[in-house]
Amino acid sequence: MLDTSRQIATRLRRSAFAFPLAALAALALLFVSESSYWRARGSMNELGALGQARSAIQALHRLMLDAETGQRGYLLTGRKEYLSPYREANEELQGTLKHLRAHYAGGAQQATMTELDQLVQGKMSELDTSLALYDQGKEENWRALLSTDIGKEQMDRIRALSEQLLAQESRKVEASRRDVYDTLQLSRIGVGTLAALALLAVYLYLRQSAALERQRAQQARAIQDERDQLERQVQRRTAQLAELARHLQTAREDERSHLARELHDELGALLTAAKLDAARLKTRVAGLGPEVQERLAHLTQTLNSGIALKRRIIEDLRPSALSNLGLVPALENLTSEHAQRSGLDIEARLAEVALDPAAELTAYRLVQEALTNISKHAGARRVTVLLQGTPDGQVRVAVEDDGCGFDPATSKPSSHGLLGMHYRVESAGGRLRIDAAPGRGTRLEALLPARTG
Repeated sequence: MLDTSRQIATRLRRSAFAFPLAALAALALLFVSESSYWRARGSMNELGALGQARSAIQALHRLMLDAETGQRGYLLTGRKEYLSPYREANEELQGTLKHLRAHYAGGAQQATMTELDQLVQGKMSELDTSLALYDQGKEENWRALLSTDIGKEQMDRIRALSEQLLAQESRKVEASRRDVYDTLQLSRIGVGTLAALALLAVYLYLRQSAALERQRAQQARAIQDERDQLERQVQRRTAQLAELARHLQTAREDERSHLARELHDELGALLTAAKLDAARLKTRVAGLGPEVQERLAHLTQTLNSGIALKRRIIEDLRPSALSNLGLVPALENLTSEHAQRSGLDIEARLAEVALDPAAELTAYRLVQEALTNISKHAGARRVTVLLQGTPDGQVRVAVEDDGCGFDPATSKPSSHGLLGMHYRVESAGGRLRIDAAPGRGTRLEALLPARTG
């Protein structure tokens, strides 16, 4: 018997219907719970309405007594304060009757309620009539009205009808309570049964899931091993590419330095010689007329422009101030010349810092590239260049503008300027942060390691 149970459990555990069975059991449980809830809620709402109706019937009887007591007190004493409870009871009585009419509308007790309504209205009319006769000074008339048995018969009938409606409401309350108990009992049975089925289905499903989980774990380990191998390959290739990029960057700077020296030595010598020749010619052609003098002056001006262009190209290729004077004077020259050429208002807040030569070149190139981009794209009016040390032994280089800004997340893939800045800073052991948004300018901030020793 035990073996048979195990075989059945094994078949169910391997069956593909285990999870659908659990899902169906859960849906059935939800259906039973919801149906029981709505049925119990309907019964509770009905109990609430019945309780309000009972309270209204009892209030009706009390208000009739309050009204009659107030009327009798006024007739016997003539004191106006007895009319206040009478009027309050009369006003509240109308609201109570309205609630009871709505409650019994279309029901089996509507005829009884209609008769009760008529009797109450009649009784209140009698009370109003006796008060009116008293106010008119017709004592015999109101006393005669009080001495009749009409009021007593009306009150007895009102009391009887009220007790009849109360008895009917009590029976309805009892029936609703039994319905609630039956609903709760049915819900207990249904929930208990379906919970047991759901637990069985979940148990079978978990057993089946455990086997699948073990299989997934084996596959995951195999995938992880392959991923680790690929990751090692990617790291190796990345290191190789980084080394190649550093080599290309170094070669680029070396080539710039070589080209700057060639321009300074060769082209500088040629332009200087040409300028000296033009100066000698100027003294010899003094008598040849104004046109020759004008042509010679234009030639001298052109040579001066060429010498200035040569000097600016050399400074862009390899800033001589950086090698000869240091980072701060080089940045001061860079910002001053850029402000003159572009018309930007550039504020340079530069402090002496300790950086390796490679890091100094990185900081210079970062500011140079940032100023170039601001002139081309930002549409800015004011730029701030910051160079300072940090308490944690680093050097902060920042360039901030008040231009149109941009969204770094949507920058064009073809724009390599920011990517080049990132790489240049990271290759120097630092990190670059870009704070920008459309409409509020841009801030580039690099943290570079300070020189030790």
